[in-house]
Parts: sequence; C-alpha cells; structure tokens
Amino acid sequence: MRPFAPGRRLAPGYEVIVHLARSNVLDVYDAWSHERACRCVVKLLRPDRRGDERAALALQREGRLLQRLSHPHLVRGYETLSEPLPAVVMETLRGETVAHLVNRRARRLSATELGHLGVHLCSAISYLHGHGVLHLDLKPSNVIAEAGRAKIIDLSLARPAGSMRAGIGTWCYMAPEQARGGEIGSAADAWGIAGVLYEAATGAAPFGDEDDEDAEFPSLERSPHPVARDRRLPVALAAAIDGGLRAEPSERPSVARLGADCEQAAGLPPAERRFAARLRARVGGDREQRAGRRGG
Repeated sequence: MRPFAPGRRLAPGYEVIVHLARSNVLDVYDAWSHERACRCVVKLLRPDRRGDERAALALQREGRLLQRLSHPHLVRGYETLSEPLPAVVMETLRGETVAHLVNRRARRLSATELGHLGVHLCSAISYLHGHGVLHLDLKPSNVIAEAGRAKIIDLSLARPAGSMRAGIGTWCYMAPEQARGGEIGSAADAWGIAGVLYEAATGAAPFGDEDDEDAEFPSLERSPHPVARDRRLPVALAAAIDGGLRAEPSERPSVARLGADCEQAAGLPPAERRFAARLRARVGGDREQRAGRRGG
C-alpha cells in the first residue's frame, strides 16, 4: 500500500503535507496541525501493519515517553493517537541530521563544534537517565542540528536499564553489550555519544555503515582506530571519544565525564563548566537519599 497523498487526513485535525520516510512498520509525514496552526511530524503505523500489536504498543510507548519529557536537546512530543491508526505527533525540526551534515555535505566538525555537540548530547542523555530510561539508538541520523543546537530524535528503543535480549539497537552503532545481550546500563549510551562524535570528527562510522550489509559488526573485543589519528583534536576530547568506544563497559568514561571534557573542548570558560559538577551533586544527593531510606 502506498503512503498517503498530500491533503489526506491522517487523524482529526491532521492533514498530510508530504510523506517523509517509510520503515518496515511506520510511515513518517510532514503534516499540518489545524489546532496548532503549524506544521508537525507525524509518525504513523503503516495501514498494512494495522494488526501489528507489538509495533503499535511500541509506538504509543514512545509517544507517551516524549510527552512526559521536556528538554531543549530532545524532540518534543505533542500528542499520542490511537485512532484511526496509532501515531505520535511531534514538533517539526528545521535543521538537518548530523548524518546528512557529515556524509552528504562532507562537513567535518571542528573541535569547538564537536565540544558543543557533545555537551548537548550528554545533557539530553543525562536527563533521560535521570528519568529512568536509556536511549540505546544514538547515531548521526538520530541527531538533528538546528540553529546551533543538537536535538535527539527517535526514542523507539528507549527503555529502563536491565537485562535485554541480544541485538537491540542499530547495526554498526550498538554497543558490544547490546550486540551480545544481557545486562545493559548507562555505558551503552556513553558508547552511542562517543560514536556520534567519532563520525562527526572523521566522517566515518566507528564500525562501518549501517546501510552496508557487508559492514563489520561491532567487535566485542576491540575498539576502532583512535580518532586522534584522523583529526588533530584536543587531547582530552580525543581521549574521551576513544575511551567511550572501549569494548568493556566498565572502562568507558561516564556520561558526566564525557560532558565535562566536551565543555572544555567547546571553549566554555571555567565559570560555565558546570556539567560534571551538577551531575556529581545530583548523584551524590540521590545516594544520600537512598542511604537515608535504608537507614530508616
């Protein structure tokens, strides 16, 4: 079945402007919201997959999660629909993906730009972790660069940390522990952040191309070539990116450490380098609260 044509009503109050993309189970539309009098993005279950309850539930779970969250570096969710087809309505972002910026326009980010990108990603991911979920699908095509601000999109794989089956993620971008399955924690998203920064710095994915069926699957034992070989980056930033792609989760820097190194690379003055300090204070406070509850 072909995607809906321009002018077709997707749901009450939403009209197709143009079809944007199609996956195995979903269609994505640029649509007009009559209630808001603005364009929006509608992620819709494909009509020919109407009976796919698993896909419908996953889409509605993503929509409810987006509506619950509010962060300047996360796409904003407006509404979650169940009829006539399950759908998520989101804000329209007018920038381009980091994948398009790097791969199609052959644009390599400077050290300062990489630093700002890293700060934005770490901020959003720390916020997600604070709300009890991992993203698990960080890659250049899931980050929009809009007016100097990065925004993460697509929370379709987001879920709490814990034991997971093998292969949750995107080929060539998932962390080794996602590839093999088992216990997954925040280090998987640290890998994702480092992977986005690696590709933005070098123009190549750490482990091949997600569209290349013959690309090498992320090894469970080794890391990619050090980013410092390809770009003259500040030592701390290069070490943070390379460290984030270590095969062993316990050997990767925390998201807070990545954020602190990216702040320095972004050229923020010391007085504004509050990322790691904020997180340390928050984590310390959480630990004290948990200790207090145990003591009670």
